[in-house]
Amino acid sequence: MKKTEFDHYQWLNPTSITFQDEKLIMHAPEQSDFFNGNGTVSEEGITPESLANAPFFYNEVRGDFVMRVKVEHDFKYVYDAASIMVMKDLDTWAKFCFELTDFNTHAIVSVVTNQFSDDANGSNIDSDSVWLQISRVGQSFAFHYSLDGKQFFMVRFFTLSVDEQVKVGFVAQSPTGEGGDRIYSQFSLEHKTVKNIRKGV
Repeated sequence: MKKTEFDHYQWLNPTSITFQDEKLIMHAPEQSDFFNGNGTVSEEGITPESLANAPFFYNEVRGDFVMRVKVEHDFKYVYDAASIMVMKDLDTWAKFCFELTDFNTHAIVSVVTNQFSDDANGSNIDSDSVWLQISRVGQSFAFHYSLDGKQFFMVRFFTLSVDEQVKVGFVAQSPTGEGGDRIYSQFSLEHKTVKNIRKGV
């Protein structure tokens, strides 16, 4: 990954970013997240706050695409994540995260927001790194993950009411903690239509 690849990228909630050894390193500020809560608060446990202050480094993409990247971080605080996201606006978006959960696992987590956000924990991963992928076909999207960058597994297939052009890129979050670096590598963004969105190919 070279800095020139991202000349057309823009910021929502800027933060520091560096390019080093084919990696993009983005800093997650403390208490930063994207989550549109519905007001529900549990008596115990950590309920996500409604926040829209995490840094989002994005490109505007028209039509169908496949975005893929390897992510890693140090998993210090609950809900720390290196994430990727597709967004229409602050009420219509979805993010795909490699996250330290409130069950103390390194897990694949997805959040789809149509006014309000849901929150779905997926597979637990015995590693500090994983590949994440977003595929788009029309208004349909799929999230896939991989342990080796070759074989991908579907986590979620969903619909967003989006325009032809959407924002796609990287999110660094630390909702409950003091922040930290999120590392992205082996990035690709292809303007193509997958033949099988459930398989992501």
